[in-house]
Amino acid sequence: MSGQNELLSVEGLHAHYGKSHILHGVDFQVTHNEVVSLLGRNGSGRSTTLKAIMGIVPPTRGRVRLLNRDIAGARPSTICRNGIAYVPEEREIFVNLTVDENLRMGEQRGTVDAPKWTVEQMFDYFPRLKERRNTKAGNLSGGEQQMLTMCRSLLGNPLVILIDEPTEGLAPKIVAVVGEAIADIHRRGASVVLVEQKLAIALKVASRVCVMGHGRVVFEGTPDQVTSNTQLLKDWLAV
Repeated sequence: MSGQNELLSVEGLHAHYGKSHILHGVDFQVTHNEVVSLLGRNGSGRSTTLKAIMGIVPPTRGRVRLLNRDIAGARPSTICRNGIAYVPEEREIFVNLTVDENLRMGEQRGTVDAPKWTVEQMFDYFPRLKERRNTKAGNLSGGEQQMLTMCRSLLGNPLVILIDEPTEGLAPKIVAVVGEAIADIHRRGASVVLVEQKLAIALKVASRVCVMGHGRVVFEGTPDQVTSNTQLLKDWLAV
């Protein structure tokens, strides 16, 4: 998928951890105001793809283009300023700062065309954070820390946000809240690349799905095409 509406393009992306070759030519595109879910078994390369886009794992070959500007190999801080935000699975909050201070750390102007977000909007998403805005982030529960990380990333006003396993280890009630927040991020005009192990969440919020295996995209289609393809589910997604 490509064209004038293309926002993010990943082309022939390779990446290594030391001598281990993890990504073997990943290709996919993200258009404006689209949610793309990256599905696959553990070890398929989904999280590494996000890290390579963000510059945390330097690509060894291939291109990453944002609005037709090649950003492959740039520093993560540069990629962030250009309009990509990253929500890591590890959360990586500032544990000695309060919730409010963590959120303020994420604020930046963003690009002209990006949706704009405020701290108050974040508190509308997650009222629990507002209740604990003066609490040190290290004292939050795992679910609250995940909410905080997502909100801090949004306050950079990105064009596209990369979200890695946002519901990992969360209670079902919190999973539903996070899923609805991702859907609303999309409704408000941001694009999302989501890595999520829970198929029900990943397929519900996705506009399009890329299934990964052995470090490359092996299938691309709609959520309905994924659920109706029993061979695909068996070969690439069954545990």
